[in-house]
Amino acid sequence: MNNRQARIFAIASTALSALIFLVLTLDSHRQFPTLTNADTITPEVTLGKDVWHKYNCINCHTLFGEGAYYAPDLTKITQHRGEAYLQAYMRDPSQFYDEQKHRRLMPKQDLSEAEISNLIKFLDWVSKVDNQGWPPRPILVTGSFNLPTKTSTAVTSLTTETSKLDPIAQGEIVFRSATPACNACHSTAPGADMAGPTLAGIASRAKQLVGSPQYTGAAKDIEGYIRESIMTPSAHIVPGAMYSAAGTSFMPIGYEQSLTSAQIDHLVAYLATFK
Repeated sequence: MNNRQARIFAIASTALSALIFLVLTLDSHRQFPTLTNADTITPEVTLGKDVWHKYNCINCHTLFGEGAYYAPDLTKITQHRGEAYLQAYMRDPSQFYDEQKHRRLMPKQDLSEAEISNLIKFLDWVSKVDNQGWPPRPILVTGSFNLPTKTSTAVTSLTTETSKLDPIAQGEIVFRSATPACNACHSTAPGADMAGPTLAGIASRAKQLVGSPQYTGAAKDIEGYIRESIMTPSAHIVPGAMYSAAGTSFMPIGYEQSLTSAQIDHLVAYLATFK
């Protein structure tokens, strides 16, 4: 190849690359309104975005994998934590951890109630953006990783593929694959409280609780208490624990819609083994 041919090749390659880049860019912009659910951007969502920038949240946190990487990625935070939890956490983060023990440095920002509400709406909008699997392994607040599950269909598929397993084994799959995943908030190791209490010993605690006068729920046995905790978590509030506010449990609701009755049965069977 002589110099003239090399120049032609370089110019043609550059022009072709630029054309491909331009086409891909235009196609991306064509899809943005659908991928981002632009029609759901309300004034509250926009105000919440302003709160995000006002308090420089991105200086520590990330969205869609972009940010400071000092604190967890919050892309799917509203799917991992309920609104009641997020409201209480933003009011006073120090109530949720021991700074000396956990070495977390989330500052109290003194946000107004309106700012908290709008910020949650913004983060909820973010969580529903079709980010096409990016980041590929979203970091949970607990520091662990969770399998991406767009809908309960993924859970159904996993359970179907393991239909030869016993209910307890299937329950463990649901524990890790539900939306939101149970292991996003709960540990099964003794003493390892996270956003929710550890589930180690839950069967023994349930047995003692349902027979005590302090119990305010309707369950009569261990399995009933675990099922109640999943389906109607505010039926009984543990006094003094930072897992509720104003009589409302931080436990997300709606599992009866995202899980089948069989999957809930399997999850109950799995959790009942933690004595």
